[in-house]
Amino acid sequence: MSVSLWIWAVLMLAIAAMLAVDLFLHRDNHVIGFREAAVWSGIWIAAGLLFGVVLWLWQGGDVAGTYYAGYLIEKALSIDNVFVFALIFSYFAVPAAFQHKVLFWGVIGALVFRLVFIFVGAEMLETFFWTAYVFGAFLVWTGYKMAFRHGEQTPPERNPVVRLVRRIVPTAPAFHGDRFFTRIDGKRVATLLFVVLIAVETTDLIFAIDSVAAILAITTSTFIVWTANAFAILGLRSLYFCLAGLLRRFVHLHYGLAVLLAFAGVKLILPETPVGKLPIPVTLGVIVVTIAVSILWSLRSTRGAVPDGH
Repeated sequence: MSVSLWIWAVLMLAIAAMLAVDLFLHRDNHVIGFREAAVWSGIWIAAGLLFGVVLWLWQGGDVAGTYYAGYLIEKALSIDNVFVFALIFSYFAVPAAFQHKVLFWGVIGALVFRLVFIFVGAEMLETFFWTAYVFGAFLVWTGYKMAFRHGEQTPPERNPVVRLVRRIVPTAPAFHGDRFFTRIDGKRVATLLFVVLIAVETTDLIFAIDSVAAILAITTSTFIVWTANAFAILGLRSLYFCLAGLLRRFVHLHYGLAVLLAFAGVKLILPETPVGKLPIPVTLGVIVVTIAVSILWSLRSTRGAVPDGH
């Protein structure tokens, strides 16, 4: 799929405009409630689905189906981001009013990381055939780790990048409003909120590797991979506030995500074998069924449980 530079430019401007709207509407640091988060989650999901319709009218059903497959797998994997963000915010006791600012800049970092990985990964897959085996094995291994080692969480403060930042940058041991930097005794220092941002960004860097590798198993079209990632990530902040109180009920979701990662790994390798590429309808079906089964299994297992904050 060949896309001209002006279309790329329009897309980048549209994403920048949506991010600007998001920042403008939440500039007052108010606590985001479930209803507001649910409304905005619905708006971002609708935008992602509508873009698929635009692709359908512009490039046809095959391209749109590929985009939807990529969008769904990225949206599902983003839920695991929410689990980790909740852990980081809880560990550092981040006030609810400041969490959205960290997530906003975290989303920008996520978009940048993914843009770099998409172009590098796609180029490697197109140039070196053996890259498919490396990426595929990596995804299968990541799926195994997610399925059987999901409960093993490393405290965010032990993140090597966080420790390095605290060693290099003078850091205040407390929050100073929503500022990332402040002055204490005339000296400019980083606040604890900046440390939280570093923890979020470095964690998402790891997620970016997994998610980009997973969607490259579906297509190596940089335009499709980037748009699927962008529209899935744009709603991540709202998704966090929407699901934060319900995370305890998604007890089996990690099994579904593990299956999706392993499936993406196998799908990435198959084109290099006599089996060939799997049809997009089959890919879409596996993704939808896996997500639905893992969510329904989780909700059934936790029926009657009281969500956090209730």
